[in-house]
Amino acid sequence: METTASIRKHPIHPILVGIPIGLWVFSLICDLVYYFGLGGTEWESVALYTLGGGIVTALLAAIPGVIDLTSITDPKLKRIGIIHMIINLVVVLLYVINFALRQGATAPRLLPLILSLVGVGLLGVSGWLGGELVHVYGVSVAEDKRPGGTRPL
Repeated sequence: METTASIRKHPIHPILVGIPIGLWVFSLICDLVYYFGLGGTEWESVALYTLGGGIVTALLAAIPGVIDLTSITDPKLKRIGIIHMIINLVVVLLYVINFALRQGATAPRLLPLILSLVGVGLLGVSGWLGGELVHVYGVSVAEDKRPGGTRPL
């Protein structure tokens, strides 16, 4: 089932989601380095900036994701897609709260670290659901149009 949110048969959403995921995972790594005293305050700063970058890029990745979701017609797959979207919205909300908590903070706090851990955990669940849609059910996968082609590209 091909989506309209694609460039030359390559769906845009899966291309973009790696950016916020990578930024948020690296933000968590920076938090851990700083929290356990393995690095200076620059690690705390990098955690803040990568967290913020993850928020912005997640919102950009959501645009083609919503387009993909609206192209799903099967009720079961639509339900999986909606759950995937809701989890992602919760993750973005957690990171927005996390970002706000860090503004002007002078002492290390445990709550932002916990929010980052929860966020990355929820990303894993959401990623599994997104992978289920693509790899098991073929959502956003272009069909092979070559003569005799019956498998997804």
